[in-house]
Parts: sequence; structure tokens; C-alpha cells
Amino acid sequence: MKNALYALLGVMAGFVLAGVLVFVSRAPAGQSIILQPAPTAAPIAVHVIGAVPRPGLYEFPEGARVQDAIDAAGGMLAEANVEALNVAALLEDGQQLDIPFNDGSEPAADDTSTFDLPSSATETPTDDSGNNSEETNSDVELVNINTASLEELDTLPGIGPTTAQKIIDYREENGPFATLEDIMNVSGIGPATFEEIQNLITT
Repeated sequence: MKNALYALLGVMAGFVLAGVLVFVSRAPAGQSIILQPAPTAAPIAVHVIGAVPRPGLYEFPEGARVQDAIDAAGGMLAEANVEALNVAALLEDGQQLDIPFNDGSEPAADDTSTFDLPSSATETPTDDSGNNSEETNSDVELVNINTASLEELDTLPGIGPTTAQKIIDYREENGPFATLEDIMNVSGIGPATFEEIQNLITT
């Protein structure tokens, strides 16, 4: 009787061991879990203007403060109103950060001090006589190419003594110049020279 009981226990233990082996060896059901890396936060964009040397658009990591934006824009100008700012405040994406000026030190709307131009750029161009170029030549004494002497012709730009003598010789041989353009018939006077003197001569 005892032997039969031992045999029965042995059979049951064999079934249990076989079941454990089957469970362990069976492939797990479903798909394996893949861990994804944590997403990286996109930077925030802030437009810094006002009392800073380099105003513009800057990007910062999330959690950046007003002081970070000021540093990126080159710090604050001497005219900045420091007490009006909370430099510990958090920046927000799309924010326009205006660094205020002290009262009375705000630049004028048309202030071009940042882009100083040479004085000559703001002056009215003048001709060689010091008169405004916009003035007409009505006050200039024109040289009559039909009656002028060699010395008078020599005062014209691009006309030296040799060319002046050619002008005199031409009009003595061919008569007076009918038009200003006729002076280009003189050897040595081309379109470029005529362009220089056409407002200084008359017939």
C-alpha cells in the first residue's frame, strides 16, 4: 500500500515538472516593449528690442530667463532703466522683450546715430565754384566759341592751347559755328569733351 502511494506521488511530481518545463520553454505572447528616448524640448524664440546693443531675434532653451536674453543681446546700454525689469522672469516663446530706457534718454524715431553718415552725405553737392549744383548756369559767363580768344577758349575743361588754336583756325577757314554741336568738327573735340563744355559755351 505504501509503495503504491509513493508511486502515485512520483507520477504527480512528474506531471508538475513537465508542466513547468512546458511553461518556461513556451515563447512569450505579444510584442516586446521598446523604450523610446525622452523628447527634446524645442527652443523658444524671443525678440529683444530697446536699450541693448544688438536687438534681434534669439533662441533659448525652455526655462531661460530675461537675464539670458539681455546677455545674448550684448547686455544693457547705459541708458537702460534697470529697475523696471525683472531679470529673473521666465521667457516665453514668441515674446517681444522690450528693454526700457530711462526717462528722457529714448532715441528719437528718426535717430540715425547708430548709422552715422559722413557730413558730406547730408550736404547738397556743390560745383567747383562752391555754388549748389541745383543752381542754373545763368550766372556763369559763357564762352562764345565764335568770338573767344585763345586764352578764353583755354579756360574750358578739356581744351588746351593747342585745341583752342584749332578752334580759331576752324572758324577762320569755315566761318562761325552755327550750332554748339558743330564744335565737334574740330579735330581733338569728341562727344566726351563736348559733354563737358556744352553748358559753358555759346555761339
